[in-house]
Amino acid sequence: MARADDARPRTSALRPSALGLIVLAMLLEEPMHVYRMQKLIKDRGKDKVVNVRQRTSLHQIIARLVDHGLVEQTDSAATAENYPERRVYAITADGRHAAVEWLSALITGLADEFPRFPAALSVLAMVTPESAARLIAERSSAVDAERESQRAQLTRATVDRIYLLEDEYRLRMLDAEAAWLADVCADIRNGTLDWTAPAAAE
Repeated sequence: MARADDARPRTSALRPSALGLIVLAMLLEEPMHVYRMQKLIKDRGKDKVVNVRQRTSLHQIIARLVDHGLVEQTDSAATAENYPERRVYAITADGRHAAVEWLSALITGLADEFPRFPAALSVLAMVTPESAARLIAERSSAVDAERESQRAQLTRATVDRIYLLEDEYRLRMLDAEAAWLADVCADIRNGTLDWTAPAAAE
């Protein structure tokens, strides 16, 4: 992958985003079209950290990157018969600066994120302790399965560790969550977690 850290970062008017950073990193390697970006993101397991299930999300972020001068269309790649030409995009000099700036911001910043699980935890008392324990146990089982999958993937990996850091991080987070879920479930079942909800939703 080409490096962008030899350039002095400038301030970009576009707010940093995880998907935008992944796109800029891809384009540091070489110009490419959206279909290839989506395929590489999935092939490299980056779809676990950014949502590219719908290609429209890639088109939207690229349109914003183009509008802000971070990416530019360079050409159209001829594809197989009966397939339309695909626009090829390349990173600009400003895009290289922004890539470094965004990487720094996302690594060092503790921006507010709003995942669904903590939101649900914040109103867990709306159900009975028995139901809450069951739900926590179900999540615990799902987390354990994901931990095993992630551990197996890391074991099979043949690339340098620098390309697996997000997988290592995810596994550590899953390990920590599994231990915490077990503690919470035990506390609910043995009655040490106070349950003072005014009314249950069940």
